[in-house]
Amino acid sequence: MQVRVRLFAVQRELAGTREVALDLPPGSTVSGAWDALVLRHPVLAPGRASVRFARNSVYADASDVLADGDEVAMIPPVSGGSDRDASPATSGRILELRAEPFEPSILTDLLHRLATPADGAVVGFLGVTRATPGTPAPGQEAEAAKHAGRTVESLDYEALEPLALRVLADIADEIVERFGVERLAIVHRTGAVPLGEASVAIVACSAHRGDAFAAAAYAIDETKARAPIWKAEQFADGHVWIGAPAREGPPPADRG
Repeated sequence: MQVRVRLFAVQRELAGTREVALDLPPGSTVSGAWDALVLRHPVLAPGRASVRFARNSVYADASDVLADGDEVAMIPPVSGGSDRDASPATSGRILELRAEPFEPSILTDLLHRLATPADGAVVGFLGVTRATPGTPAPGQEAEAAKHAGRTVESLDYEALEPLALRVLADIADEIVERFGVERLAIVHRTGAVPLGEASVAIVACSAHRGDAFAAAAYAIDETKARAPIWKAEQFADGHVWIGAPAREGPPPADRG
């Protein structure tokens, strides 16, 4: 059988390709696809400990059995979106990935699309490109050391869009269950985001301010920890991928 492997961020750069077609024996698992990929691109082998997997745009276990025609995404460390894929505001949710820059009025625009007369609190958050570097992804430490003391000039984002939007929907569901907040926006950029510009916008609307603050904080924290969105810090003479291994579900205290 044949499966299509997709590579992102640092893996894509190391292998020099975005996709690899693999011929595998029937009954092969996701782990078997990884092993076959490493045979073809040995440079990827050291990254195994921080890699997560998705099968047909759904997070998968290494032991999951594959079928002919499956797509397997190798998920390197994520950070925390490219045509717009927007949920209608009437659903109470706006979950989008955007390639175009945010307008300065984005928080106001999202508020007007979401808020109702029942809302006594609206909390907005913008994540903005800063000059100081973040924590390098596993395997990027040596590259980060080359740019120590230098200023970040921009960020560059890429995403596995179908899975990223599904994860954002899961996060929105969890916010309803935890905080009772149903009107929520999570909008993330893809592509280049210059210094001082926004890469992610969050708006939470609720009757009470405590719930709105909690919902907005949960939305950004979980987006950064779980959504397959990758960030590279761009310097004058190179770049460094930022992030940590993706978490595939809510924090352990919230499971079950």
